[in-house]
Amino acid sequence: MSKKVAVIMGSDSDLPVVKGAVLKLKEFGVPFEVHVMSAHRTPNEAAEFSANAEKNGFGVIISAAGKAAHLGGVLAAHTILPVIGIPIKSSTLDGLDALLATVQMPSGIPVATVAIDGAANAAILAVQILALSDPELAEKLINMKKSMAEAVLAKDKAISEEINKF
Repeated sequence: MSKKVAVIMGSDSDLPVVKGAVLKLKEFGVPFEVHVMSAHRTPNEAAEFSANAEKNGFGVIISAAGKAAHLGGVLAAHTILPVIGIPIKSSTLDGLDALLATVQMPSGIPVATVAIDGAANAAILAVQILALSDPELAEKLINMKKSMAEAVLAKDKAISEEINKF
């Protein structure tokens, strides 16, 4: 059985974005847990969760946070597991603040960062990391990429046929 993915949100208001990661993890059959923890309001709980994540069966942590977006860094500071940050778009700076806070980590505490509100890609990256030691997940990723390529080729054929009607 594959290791679990932890999906940690800084606020329950992040759920509409985080849902994209949850659905993608379900699609791949990867076990996961979702929690709300704040880098600022519950820093001890976030640090404790992260420090114990590996022994609790997690292989990757996904962190979703907006505004100051310190959650990914707090989690990464307390574990050697890969942490993937999802900067959440807020009403103030359209997520640029969260993007910069997530990606601009000090040396030694990396947080892999996906696009603003890029939850599905965060989940796919987590699956890719787990697939390094899970051939079944690797095969699912290969099939996903094959399906994506087939869809593009079908669209190319349809466009060519449409253009030829002009």
